[in-house]
Order: sequence, then structure tokens, then C-alpha cells
Amino acid sequence: MINALESSSLRPYLIRALYEWCTDHGFTPYVAVQVDDSVQVPREYVKNGEIVLNISYDATSALKLGNEFIEFKARFAGTARDILVPVGRVVAIYARESGQGMAFSAPVPAESRTAAKSSPLRDASRGNNDGEARVVHLVTDGEETAAVDAPSDAPDDEPPRPTGGGARPALKRVK
Repeated sequence: MINALESSSLRPYLIRALYEWCTDHGFTPYVAVQVDDSVQVPREYVKNGEIVLNISYDATSALKLGNEFIEFKARFAGTARDILVPVGRVVAIYARESGQGMAFSAPVPAESRTAAKSSPLRDASRGNNDGEARVVHLVTDGEETAAVDAPSDAPDDEPPRPTGGGARPALKRVK
């Protein structure tokens, strides 16, 4: 049975919304893409398995921000190239000028997805709403820690309370 969150991702809608926000405010929209065999980009520009692409109106032609793929034509060192990026491989979209945007969870390799579905602990980003425990990674004072978030009898409208003492979790920008 397919989970509703797996069958209809918010990612393409968020990408389109942030693209529109960037262009409305005169910013240059960039996407960071985790490259694998399904991504059609010039491999000579891929560094550490990732490529950052300028998807502005001025840098692309025939741009299509679809639900499954981002498609466009762009010039790399003066040579026109066809670019095809599965939406699931996009790890961030942001404005070049301000750095404001959104990062997404990294794509999970196919072999890891199969193992994770049979595991009692699953990543919250894949839509685990069926009462199973999930692993949540927190960053506190520069150290990454893992905490198991088990289901509780607390009402759904009240956020879970942190357990234990120590430093407060903080967001960390990773480039």
C-alpha cells in the first residue's frame, strides 16, 4: 500500500513557490541537486556528487518546473545543454543574493529505502505517521545527536516537550 505522502510530494510545489518568490523579488533562483544516474547535467561541473544550477529566466530557456522533473536548456562554457533533474534529487532552492530559501531531505538510495521500510525506525521525512517511533537528528552546540521520538498519549495540537537538560537545539546552515 502506498503512503499518501509518498504518492504526492510537496517538493515540486515548494520549488515552484520559491522560484516565483525569487523572481518576484528580483533574486536569482539556484537549485542544489544531488547527482546520480537519473540526473542529466554536464558531469564536468559536478563536485562531490552535487551541482548547483542557476534556473533564472536569463540563464535558461524552455524552463519547465514539473511535478516529476525540472527541465530546461542552458549554456555551459558557451555550449547549449539539455538539463533534466528529477524533483526528488533537488536538495535545496535558494536566492543567490540573500541565501534565503529551503533545503529538503537528501534523497535516499533505492537499496536503503527497501531496508528502511522493513525497519521499525523510519525517517520522519518519509511520512511516518503510523504510530511507529522515528529517529530525529538534533544539533546542539555543534554536536549532532540522535533522539528517538516515540508516540505519546499527548494531544496532537500540543508540540512534544523536550526531555532532559542541556543546550537548546539550533538550526545549522550547511553549504
